[in-house]
Amino acid sequence: MTEDKKTLFIDGKEVEFTDEANVLEVIRKAGLNVPTFCYRPDLTQYGSCRMCVVEIEGRGIQSSCTMPPEAGLKIHLNTEKTRRIRKTVLELLLANHDRECTTCDKSGHCELQKYCEEYGIRDIKFPTLKKEDFLPLDTSNPSIIRDPNKCILCGACVRACTEFQGHSILGFANRGSKTLVQPMAGRDFSKTDCIYCGQCQAVCPTGALTIVSDVDNVWKDITNKDKKVVAQIAPSIRVALGEMFGLEPGKNTIGLITAALRKIGFDLVFDTNFAADLTIMEEANEFVDRLKSGENLPIFTSCCPAWVKYIEQSRPTFLKNLSTCKSPLSMLSPVLKELLPKYFEGYTKENLSVVSIMPCTAKKVEINRCQLGICGVQDTDFVLTTQELGRMIKEAGIDFKNLPPETADSPFGQYSGAGTIFGASGGVAEAAARTAYEVVTSKELKDVDIVQFRGTSDRSKTIELDLNGTKVTVRVVSTILEAEKALSEIESGTANFQMLEVMACPGGCINGGGQPYSYNDTTIKAKRAAGLYKEDKGLPVRKSHENPDIKKLYAEFLKQPGSHKAHELLHTTYEDLFKGSYRDLK
Repeated sequence: MTEDKKTLFIDGKEVEFTDEANVLEVIRKAGLNVPTFCYRPDLTQYGSCRMCVVEIEGRGIQSSCTMPPEAGLKIHLNTEKTRRIRKTVLELLLANHDRECTTCDKSGHCELQKYCEEYGIRDIKFPTLKKEDFLPLDTSNPSIIRDPNKCILCGACVRACTEFQGHSILGFANRGSKTLVQPMAGRDFSKTDCIYCGQCQAVCPTGALTIVSDVDNVWKDITNKDKKVVAQIAPSIRVALGEMFGLEPGKNTIGLITAALRKIGFDLVFDTNFAADLTIMEEANEFVDRLKSGENLPIFTSCCPAWVKYIEQSRPTFLKNLSTCKSPLSMLSPVLKELLPKYFEGYTKENLSVVSIMPCTAKKVEINRCQLGICGVQDTDFVLTTQELGRMIKEAGIDFKNLPPETADSPFGQYSGAGTIFGASGGVAEAAARTAYEVVTSKELKDVDIVQFRGTSDRSKTIELDLNGTKVTVRVVSTILEAEKALSEIESGTANFQMLEVMACPGGCINGGGQPYSYNDTTIKAKRAAGLYKEDKGLPVRKSHENPDIKKLYAEFLKQPGSHKAHELLHTTYEDLFKGSYRDLK
């Protein structure tokens, strides 16, 4: 063994380790595992559940998620003591748990269910929770349902809210057997500063936090003969949905998704990538105008509804910095309701139901914004998350993996690679830069791969661009915690950037709150992002302004970016929702 290599022993086998944060990561690196509920690699170590205990010679029983690795440690994973402790933990959790697993949204994805099966838990030797002891569900949040009867107090949701978004919406209350995770002072979710990002339920190992489902509402519209139901599919869905059917993360399944939606009964299927190109046309034009005037800089991207909600309710002095562009979802829906009746017989604004397939739980709130609608008709009728679409495909009995791929419908079927990369953090800014360069310089951008914008591990990046002599600096951040640091720089006068791209979810929409559960796999975000960049690389058109369908839309209907009609359909306003902090209990 050389001096720069360190080793320890796991069940008698010598294992090398480097900079792993804890023994648990060394165990996993060696291709082994121990169960855990509270541990999430992207969050701080907590050590509350005691499921990951191991037995270390000379040290006794230790939690592997909190113990740093040391050279020479002799670790045993499955001794009589460790198995007994894990089984006891599981029995104690089940004693205080609503065990109606068959009707739980997390059934099949619940870690408590999984470990109880693996450890053969059949009997519980402790007094169990009675139905009359159950606490009421909190269904006030339009995106997330909170069921305290299924909470195992792992604290993952509390840490995610604090460490990703800088909020403390959820916290521990009471002591002993009365301990709960709940919003401050027992308030309803709807009476907090929740931005609906869904990261709390994404890390929840049980059914204590789940997504509000619109599946039944969508089925109702599909089976209604008087309705014309159309779908639009967000960029990041194509590289994540396959995971629910045994495919590798990052596998592009857009053709399969399109085919599945038609089999389910959707009348038309469109790709939100087209609207991402439309967003770039408007946003790049708006950015260039602001650069010329020097007003309301830096410009903030407005695609992430959780970010918009945060600005409206917590930082309204920055409302002027937000781009007035709607998100791609909220651009495409009014275009569909405005133009499909012109293209297809039997379609009207009133009988058209637009369903958006999104990676994001906050999109369920966005579509109900009072600013989004035409003549009193809601632009988007329903949002289905990736998880919900996966359930619909399974419910319909569709053999997803073996479907013949299909393409999206026209006239809004073509999209560029710039539209595809919207799903990853940095993708919006890179797409905008591809178009802004040519708008500013009137020259062709030869190399469209601006790789400085890419990467899922670094939640804050600063990129300097030279637009043929015009220097532009862009800050790209994911999580509101990182966004708040950028806002503080602006307030202090130290900010050196002219554009700020913000996505509330770590890594961007590829890791949205509605995506398939990844729990402890830290490689999935990067694989999904790689899938988007691979599609971008292979497309014949990679700049939004070169998309033929975009050109046609402007030529025949919108005229030009920033036109009166474009503002009417594609731009929005914001509302000052600041009413003091949710921490203010008055």
